[in-house]
Amino acid sequence: MRIGIEAQRIFRRKKHGMDMVALESVKTLQQLDKENEYFIFTNTGEDRDCLNESENVKIISFGGAYPVWEQVLLPREAAKCKLDLMHCTSNTAPVKTAIPLIVTVHDIIYFDKHPLLAGGYTPYQRFGNLYRRFVVRRIFKSAKNIITVSKFEEDHILKLFPALSGKLHVVYNGVGRHFRPVTDPELLSTAREKYHLPDRYLMFLGNTDPKKNSENTIVAFARAVQTGNLDYHLVVGDFDREIVKKYLEKAGLDVLISRIHFPGYINNTDMPALISMADFYLYPSKRESFGIPIIEAMACGTPVITSNTSSMPEVGGDAALYVDPFSPENMVEKILEMAGDEKLRKTLKRKGLAQAEKFSWEESAKKLLNLYTDLKNNL
Repeated sequence: MRIGIEAQRIFRRKKHGMDMVALESVKTLQQLDKENEYFIFTNTGEDRDCLNESENVKIISFGGAYPVWEQVLLPREAAKCKLDLMHCTSNTAPVKTAIPLIVTVHDIIYFDKHPLLAGGYTPYQRFGNLYRRFVVRRIFKSAKNIITVSKFEEDHILKLFPALSGKLHVVYNGVGRHFRPVTDPELLSTAREKYHLPDRYLMFLGNTDPKKNSENTIVAFARAVQTGNLDYHLVVGDFDREIVKKYLEKAGLDVLISRIHFPGYINNTDMPALISMADFYLYPSKRESFGIPIIEAMACGTPVITSNTSSMPEVGGDAALYVDPFSPENMVEKILEMAGDEKLRKTLKRKGLAQAEKFSWEESAKKLLNLYTDLKNNL
C-alpha cells in the first residue's frame, strides 16, 4: 500500500499533545512495517531531527498557514503521490479529496454545550474551534473510518453523531519507552541544573485552554501550601509567569508566587527526569479525551492526582487519586491528602507503574496498520 500520513506540526520545536501522538505513531509504524510505503506530510519547522526518512518512509514538507496548508496544499501534494489512503492525525482533514480518508478525531469538545466553553478562549483558540466545527461535520460524512482515543470519547461522539456507528474505532494512545523512573544521580542533577528546579516540588503542565483548569490548579496548590504549611514548590512547564501572577493576585495569594517555578518549554526527552523528581503530579483537567501525561507520570513512578471526569478514570484506572476539577475545595483537600500520606504515594506508585504498561505505541501502531489494511481490502 501507499499510505499518506498527515503530521503537520511534528517539526515544530515546541510539540504538545497531538503533535507527539502523530510523531510517536509514525516512528513506531516506521519500525514495525517494512512492506508498505509511507508518505509523511509535514509543515516546515525547526526540529527536523525528530524523524528521518528510511527506505519506505518519505517526508514531504511544505509551508503554509494551517487552514490553507490542510485544505489546499495537502490535497494537492497528496494527489501527486498516488496514495491508496491517507490518515489525518489531528482532528481535521481536507474537506475535498479523492483519496480514501482515515481521520483521528481526538475529541469533539468544540461541539459541547458546556460551562467551560463559556469563556476564557483566546481569539486564536476560538477560530480553531469554529474551524473544527465546520470541517469535522463534513469529514464525518466523507471519511471511510474515524479513530478516537478512548471509549469515553467514542460514546460521546456517538451520542452526537449516531450515524458513525460501524466506522468509529478506538485506538488508545501510548507512552514513550523513555518514560521510566530515572534514578541516575548525574542525569537528575543535570536536569535540575538545566531547568533550575527547587529541591522538593510537584509537577503541573497546563496551558491557557480553559479545559486544562490551570487557574484552579495553581490557586489550589497555593491554598494547600498556605493551609497545610507544606514545604512544596510547583513546577509549571511552558507557562507565562504574568498569567500565573494574575491568578494568584485574584485569589489574594500573590505572596506565594515565590513557590511557583517556570522552567519554560521542557524537552520531551528531559521530561522523565523532571517527573521522576516530583513528589507527585497534578493533572486535574476539566475535560480530556485521553490524558497522556497521566500515564507518562505513572510510567516514571510518580503518583498522580487527576480528575474524576471524562476519560481520565478510564486511563488512570485504580492507580490515581481522583478529584472534582470543578471544586477548588476538593482540589485543596486531595493535594493535602497526597502530601500527608506516604503510604498512599507508595501504593499509587506501584499501581501506576502497572497501569502504564497497558498503553504502548507499538499496540497503537498495530491497530492503525490493521485499519489501513482493512480499508484497502474493502475499497
